[in-house]
Amino acid sequence: MYDIYKRFEERYGFLKKMGVKFEGIQMIDPIKKKHAIVLTRPFLFDCRLLPKRYEGIEIKVRIQGSLPEEFKSIGQNDYIFAPEKFEKFVENNIHNIRNHFGKPEMTKEEILDALAFGNFEDHKRNVLSLMREKQRQARLAAKKVTNR
Repeated sequence: MYDIYKRFEERYGFLKKMGVKFEGIQMIDPIKKKHAIVLTRPFLFDCRLLPKRYEGIEIKVRIQGSLPEEFKSIGQNDYIFAPEKFEKFVENNIHNIRNHFGKPEMTKEEILDALAFGNFEDHKRNVLSLMREKQRQARLAAKKVTNR
């Protein structure tokens, strides 16, 4: 497994210049003995540069540092990475983001993909699905309380 990590580091070592830190391989599920290559990255990073898996091992990425104001939590049911927060951040900072990436021609959609874990539309669908499930669970819990 160490060999896989070394190959990953050789292949993606250029990302270190962009602020990515290679944390190593960690066990993420001791029952299934599942491991992941763990990285940390700055918030302003093009996630499209990272694979989801490498030679069969999942890639787990954490964000280092603080998040922009648009991502601050506003309540218990607030999802920190809600799609509308990405959209608001990009609208408020599009010129700075383009300058950061050194790509003045970057479209809003490209920026959203870069920031929202590689594919903004997939992220949006996943969040909506999670929120629906959370609401369903809340309704079931409320129903149990009223049925007692």
